[in-house]
Amino acid sequence: MNAPRTSPSELQGVWLVAEREIGSKLRSKAFVISTAILLLVALAAVLWGGFAANSGGDGTPVAVTSATEADVKGVDGLDVTVADSADAATALVEDGTVDAALLPDDSTPFGYKIVADDSVPSGLMAALSQSPPVELLDPDGATDGILRYFVALGFGIVFLMAASTFGSTIAMSVVEEKQTRVVEILISAIPVRTLLAGKVVGNTILAMAQIAALAAIAVVGLSVTGQSAVLAGLGAPLVWFAVFFFFGFVLLASLFAAAGAMVSRQEDIGSTTTPLTMLIMVPYFLVIFFNDNPLVLGIMSYVPFSAPVGMPLRLYLGTAQWWEPVVSLILLIATCVAAIWVGARIYRNSLLRMGARVKLAEALRG
Repeated sequence: MNAPRTSPSELQGVWLVAEREIGSKLRSKAFVISTAILLLVALAAVLWGGFAANSGGDGTPVAVTSATEADVKGVDGLDVTVADSADAATALVEDGTVDAALLPDDSTPFGYKIVADDSVPSGLMAALSQSPPVELLDPDGATDGILRYFVALGFGIVFLMAASTFGSTIAMSVVEEKQTRVVEILISAIPVRTLLAGKVVGNTILAMAQIAALAAIAVVGLSVTGQSAVLAGLGAPLVWFAVFFFFGFVLLASLFAAAGAMVSRQEDIGSTTTPLTMLIMVPYFLVIFFNDNPLVLGIMSYVPFSAPVGMPLRLYLGTAQWWEPVVSLILLIATCVAAIWVGARIYRNSLLRMGARVKLAEALRG
């Protein structure tokens, strides 16, 4: 006599659906190739940035004589060679040892002239130009605007790509299951909330694995290129970014699943997911254009949909107090719980409705 079949427990059901989601993505050549390309591009960008930062070089090679040596003293960007005479300095230019020579010339107000082969080296005139002395009251505040921009760009791109890629994957998976009627078989074995939870858990695992891989690439790349100071400054912000991204992604994943359940055809999916895509894109553009604006970054760090980008950037810049990420995270978690409840209600009320798009009000009412 056959033993009676038992339904899996809720946790078992969640994990079975999560395994199915993870397995389907890992078997997809498009997903594997796109992920590999993303990691390679990230590695190349980190290595290029690190080597570019280190490639200060020795400056423009310039020959001087004892009479003009004082004119280049303290001038940055020059690799100075002292020649025995003006003829010797000229010879160094002719044989290509240096790019130019500064020779004494009393007929000019400068007291010297530049001798070059066929053109004056780029940047030499600017290096020799006279500028008034500058005193910075807050030299630490001038910390690398370019570096700040690239850090903001990195946080923004990672959040945008991971959230939009896996969010749209969830929505398309839901629609595909509705079209093929597979969903009817699934919910006959497990509750609807278990199916939704499994989808969110599976895609969250994939997204977090991608974030971890990108973080590891950043650490390795910065270590290889000797950017220990940058790496030290990015340590805590990277950890906070992972934490904020986790809850932010769960929030978005629940809403993307709900958006997918509201339609029955792949062609209609854009009508319900576009508002969510905009919620992902807006923080990206804000952090790119306003990464030097404390007010905008402050507001972004407390808005749930932009906090995963705004708060880690503020932590990197050192403009956030120790308690601010805690408060922001509490707000994000509260919003995440509310989004899960709303998303689950829409998902449950729309999943078995075929045909025309389900209106939001109807999906919420049931």
